[in-house]
Amino acid sequence: MKNPKRFYTYAYLRENGTPYYIGKGCARRIYVRNRRHIKPPEDKSRVIFLKKNLTEDEAFKHEIYMINIFGRKDLGTGILLNMSDGGQGSSGYKHTKKAINKISKTSKGRVLSEETKKKISDSHKGKKGHKLSEEHKLKISSALKGRVPHNKGISPSLEVRKKISEAIKGKIVSDETRKKISKIHKGKKLSEEQKERLREVNTGKKMSEETKRKLSLINTGKNHPQYGKPKSEETIRKMIETKKKKAKEKKINNSSK
Repeated sequence: MKNPKRFYTYAYLRENGTPYYIGKGCARRIYVRNRRHIKPPEDKSRVIFLKKNLTEDEAFKHEIYMINIFGRKDLGTGILLNMSDGGQGSSGYKHTKKAINKISKTSKGRVLSEETKKKISDSHKGKKGHKLSEEHKLKISSALKGRVPHNKGISPSLEVRKKISEAIKGKIVSDETRKKISKIHKGKKLSEEQKERLREVNTGKKMSEETKRKLSLINTGKNHPQYGKPKSEETIRKMIETKKKKAKEKKINNSSK
């Protein structure tokens, strides 16, 4: 039987001695990169145990307490890189042999089978995600203000673009997703750099008949800046009939003179 007091809490320290990550674990967990890619310091003297010989419940409570003391950077409340308030984990969860074999195969660079993907998808169906409160969102927004994205100004290589293109081929975007994308981009203006890229991409390209047809359907009923709202077939038919009637009346008037 495993020792119930095998858990501990730990911290990763910066060079100036302040902690940048607080965690809970057992065995060699302290020296392993976590799921969010928080790296342990290369200098092992900056990897420290906070409390040892704890039950899992005690370790979780102490983790929560320490994170609360130092605060989180993403919320603008402190100096830690932790993305949660602690007290979470999957200790004690036992995978089946079948699951372990699948995880092992995946870790060797093999791709998950369609059957496995379907099982994962089915297992998550109906589960509601954790919704952030408006206050929480505001704190995250404030913490991220002024930060420059690590990939700003870096264009994906041709190889990466090709992989992305192949990955999304044949995928159909739902109407709901299109509406969400449209809502996100409404009111946004393209930068001069983006306009230039679009010009480069579209230079010499001719629209297919299918694309023209789709554009025509999209623009039906929209106001044209020069010609106004496009006329429907019914309106055009009425205009033609009116013209014919006027021409006929004019001809009768001229003949009666």
